[in-house]
Amino acid sequence: MSEEQIHEETIFTWGAPPLKFGAGAVDEIGFDLSQYDVGRVLIITDAGVAATGIADRVQECLTRYDIKSEIYAESHVEPTDESFERAIAYAKENGPFDGFVALGGGSAIDTAKAVNLLTTYPGELMDYVNKPIGRAQTPPGPLKPLIAIPTTAGTGAESTAVCIMDILSMKVKSGLSHWRLRPTMAVIDPLVTLDLPPMVSAASGMDILCHAAESYTAKPYTQGPRKKPEERVTYCGANPVSDLWSERAMQLLASSFKTAVHHGDDVNARNEMMMAATFAGMGFGNAGVHIPHANAYPIAGMVRDYTPPDYPQDEPMVPHGMAVSLTAPEAFRFSFEAAPERHLRVAELLNPDAPKQQDPAEQLPSVLIELMADIGIPNGIGAVGYTEDDVADLAAGTMKQQRLLTTCARTPTEEDIRGILSRSISNW
Repeated sequence: MSEEQIHEETIFTWGAPPLKFGAGAVDEIGFDLSQYDVGRVLIITDAGVAATGIADRVQECLTRYDIKSEIYAESHVEPTDESFERAIAYAKENGPFDGFVALGGGSAIDTAKAVNLLTTYPGELMDYVNKPIGRAQTPPGPLKPLIAIPTTAGTGAESTAVCIMDILSMKVKSGLSHWRLRPTMAVIDPLVTLDLPPMVSAASGMDILCHAAESYTAKPYTQGPRKKPEERVTYCGANPVSDLWSERAMQLLASSFKTAVHHGDDVNARNEMMMAATFAGMGFGNAGVHIPHANAYPIAGMVRDYTPPDYPQDEPMVPHGMAVSLTAPEAFRFSFEAAPERHLRVAELLNPDAPKQQDPAEQLPSVLIELMADIGIPNGIGAVGYTEDDVADLAAGTMKQQRLLTTCARTPTEEDIRGILSRSISNW
């Protein structure tokens, strides 16, 4: 049968960077980067990470291999279009740089992805932001080497081809997505997470969980019409390879998540959480995420006065992983009917010992609620400052995330999203 005669989708894509994982891996960064044709690199991090001395340690490792470097320690926690622009401007003014090291959580890694793109191919940030918010242009060619070193167990940004930001003028999150944005290499050292405080561990861990659960329950890649090669996108739907990584990530969470939050100095738990974050990134970074992430963007973007424990207190913030989790129980109630067996499998992987619910649709929400309450996640969007009066505006923001919503196996209407948000004002 010729390609022209195939009407349904039969192809999925999957990609991930080369990976170095283990205690002490960060101290090999000089050797790793010396394998590429670089002489001067920019280390992109944030003030909190820089204060721990890890950025200086990375710089010393690079110096031993005759690689010059500068440290930019002003990446913004929960980055914005303005913070991206400041980082891009710094790199242009202090460059040229022929490589980058991203050191930090997803915020620093995403900032580095944007800097790499906009210094390699000058233009405007909105040229590359996803539609309908931006123009969704394609990077015209290869980017410079970028090695990502995560210091939190959460985003999996070291494995993914997306970067996310708050667009301040619109009070919404969006981002850039293309396989060329994926880091050249991921270097993952669990020891750098030992000092993470409880709420950072809880929020970033819920991001891992939702990455894995959303990608596993996403619309299968076989659904929908056949795409042309140039139409293939980063998020292609649930597929056999992403499923494997997502399942393993959830198994690791089951054995380590609560321990990492309540006993942060447990090296084995930190090791498993970093592995779970990386594996989930390899899952969702190809299959995609859906409703919880789509809801999270306006929840974070429209925050008024909430400041979470263990995070910078100088401005309101709903951390990304927290924002994702707040509507997850209700979102999975909504999507259950589209893939019941997959939702039940997620619940089993996350908590094999959970009591069986009379209504199968309640099994996964009940597992999530028990976990969230245990690790200190706020009780719904009401606990971070939203009321029923905000639901319409939040739903309108969610509906701008069509790239994510269409990944759901049961695509929601705006009325559906309003219902999910309303029922998530409190989760228990």
